[in-house]
Amino acid sequence: MLSLIDASTSWIDWLIKQDQALFLQLNTVYTNPVLDSIFPWFREGNTWLPLYLFIVVLALLNFRQKAFAFILFAVVTIVLTDQISSSLVKPFFERPRPCRDPYLMNQIRMLLNGCSGGFSFTSSHATNHFGFAVYIFLTLGHIIGKWRYAFLVWAATIAYGQVYVGVHYPLDIIAGAILGTGIGMLTAYLHQKTAGIISINDIQNQLKHDSQ
Repeated sequence: MLSLIDASTSWIDWLIKQDQALFLQLNTVYTNPVLDSIFPWFREGNTWLPLYLFIVVLALLNFRQKAFAFILFAVVTIVLTDQISSSLVKPFFERPRPCRDPYLMNQIRMLLNGCSGGFSFTSSHATNHFGFAVYIFLTLGHIIGKWRYAFLVWAATIAYGQVYVGVHYPLDIIAGAILGTGIGMLTAYLHQKTAGIISINDIQNQLKHDSQ
C-alpha cells in the first residue's frame, strides 16, 4: 500500500515539474511582441461583451419562443462553469498561480498589471469559455455550419492566453477545457431535451412573420 502511495506521489511530482517546465517554455521562450500586446486584451471578458450581446439579439430576433430557453441555458452554462471551477475545484486543490509560486515568480513574464488573486487549478477562463463554446457548438452548430468551429478556436486561444500572460499552468487550462466541455455538453443536452432543437424552420417562420 505504501509503495503504491509513494509511486502515486512520485508520478504527481513528475507531472507537476513537467507542467512547470512547459509553462516556462510557453511564457518565456515562445513569445512575440505582437502577442504580448494582444493577449492581455484578448483574455478579458469585457472584450467579448459585443459578441455576447450579438448572440442574445440574434436569438431574440430569430428563435421565436425558443429564444428564452436558449438564453436561459446559456446563462446557466456560464454560471455553472464559473461556480464549479472557482468555488469547488480551486478551493479543493489550492494550487498557487505561477505568479505566486516562490519557485517560479522570479522567472516568469507577467504581462498583466498584477498577479490575479485566488488559486490556479482549474482555469476559470478556460472552463467558462469552453463551456460556452461547446454549448453554442451543439445548439447552433447545424445552423451556423463551419462557423461553429470558430467558437472552439476562440475558447482555445483565450485559454492559451492564460499561460502566455503568466497566470495559469498548461494543466490548469487543459483541465478547465475538459470541465467546461462537459458542462457545455450537459446544458446543451438539457436545453434540447426541454426546449427542442432550434431549426432553420424556426428562423424562416420568424422571418415570414416579421415580413407580414
